Amino acid sequence: MQYKDYYEILGVERSATQQAIKTAYKKLARKYHPDVNKAPDAQAKFKDINEAYEVLGDENKRKRYDQLGSNWSQGADFTPPPGFENFSFSSMGGNAGGFSDFFSAIFGDIMSGQSGRSSGFSNFGGFSGGGFNDFSGFANQRAQQSTQRARENARKAAQKEQNLDIIQNVNLTVNDLIKCPKKTITISSYQPCPVCHGQKIGFCSNCSGTGIEKVTKSLTFQVPKFVKSGQKIRLKGEGKTDSYGNKGDVYLVVNIKDNNYEINDFDLIKDIELLPYEAVLGCEKEIETINGKIKIKIPKLTSTGKKLRLKELGLTKKDGTKGNLEVRIKIVTPENLSKEAMELYEKLKKLSS
Repeated sequence: MQYKDYYEILGVERSATQQAIKTAYKKLARKYHPDVNKAPDAQAKFKDINEAYEVLGDENKRKRYDQLGSNWSQGADFTPPPGFENFSFSSMGGNAGGFSDFFSAIFGDIMSGQSGRSSGFSNFGGFSGGGFNDFSGFANQRAQQSTQRARENARKAAQKEQNLDIIQNVNLTVNDLIKCPKKTITISSYQPCPVCHGQKIGFCSNCSGTGIEKVTKSLTFQVPKFVKSGQKIRLKGEGKTDSYGNKGDVYLVVNIKDNNYEINDFDLIKDIELLPYEAVLGCEKEIETINGKIKIKIPKLTSTGKKLRLKELGLTKKDGTKGNLEVRIKIVTPENLSKEAMELYEKLKKLSS
């Protein structure tokens, strides 16, 4: 059988740290993953990468492997340790359930569930107890688990590198905050073409060779209670999707926008307009509130900017109490005054000076 240089396969030095080995593995696993790389030799390379990390990513296996020495070269003939010379790996399905004969010769006792007494080759005296059939079963199971781990690691790594989340503003009114209805919003995003996987293939019928496609969808969400401007509403799993099946989230950034009210925490502020004579003489005005129309009394000599507080006509708090409604006075000048009205203002000016 041939010696495998696991360090060369992962492209790291023999002195590499565990973190460097892990980083190299993730990079190569993403590159040669069968779901992404369709090259004829991608699957074989992915298996080698997976096997190399199975050894170098485990400190005990790495220690045993390093005892072979550094004088071997990739592809050189390799003789198994004592006790394995006459063992036929073909009886196990060709390559021990996905691992190479080389791997099986070095780590057969571990894969069969036997524990070595030390990390030296003196413990490779052969199998006992369950025999080679048990080893085959363990090897197959371990190979499947290792492949699953490799795919999961590649999937997670791809998810971290790509920003699959979508952030979009959503406008809500005071009425939305009170009733907390279900609302529908349209989300548009650009993501890699699922047909050519973003490779910009000129004849791709889906994206016309651009490598990206526009995805538009309508999402329905429930307005949460007590939500405020600037907070985010999360719609889990509704973001972009990558080639591994990872899905991001949609975050709706709340913007409270209402033509009738300003919002200050749980208090509402509403402007009402008064004519000059109403502000001077006082009057009664009908205004709209969240509970319907009510009449309020405007005191005499009211100035612009003055606020009248109406208790418990604001938004409901978490403890069940309510904020207030503040009516803010704004004095406006009437348009198209008659000549007589202008004369009265002149007279008023003289009386006030």
